[in-house]
Amino acid sequence: MTTSITLNSQAIDCLDLTAVQTVIDPWIKTGTIAAHEQELNFQIDYPRDLTDPRELSEIPEVRLWFLRLDAHYPWLPYVLDWDTELARYTAMVVPHQFGLEGIQYNPEALEIFVMHKVFVMMDWMQKQGITSRTKVKFMTKMLGYELDDGFFDLVGF
Repeated sequence: MTTSITLNSQAIDCLDLTAVQTVIDPWIKTGTIAAHEQELNFQIDYPRDLTDPRELSEIPEVRLWFLRLDAHYPWLPYVLDWDTELARYTAMVVPHQFGLEGIQYNPEALEIFVMHKVFVMMDWMQKQGITSRTKVKFMTKMLGYELDDGFFDLVGF
């Protein structure tokens, strides 16, 4: 099941997380957040001039809203629909450029982002009673990184 959250320009320009909070906070309060793995996506309605060639991830206001969201729910990639949202979410918070080969993340920034998310998600997942490494390994693989079991053993996950 997919849960879509619609974001409009007013919410983005005011850094208002209410649309997300009304969906995620009940999951947290009822203890069902782990059951919503890879379920969430965003419909972003942010008007631009027809001649504006920028992608949404290149618009500072949109990126700032996603940075605020990432600070509020640092484990959010767990509930994002990885097929449709993980790359876009990453683009919102990691410096990148668009080239002939598509999106090209700043390699060092992407590495820091991935490792930060790994640590955050492992801690959060343990608190949720989720002990499988597979989800974290798969997420990192989708972003171009492979972590072996020795890494997880080192950090106690």
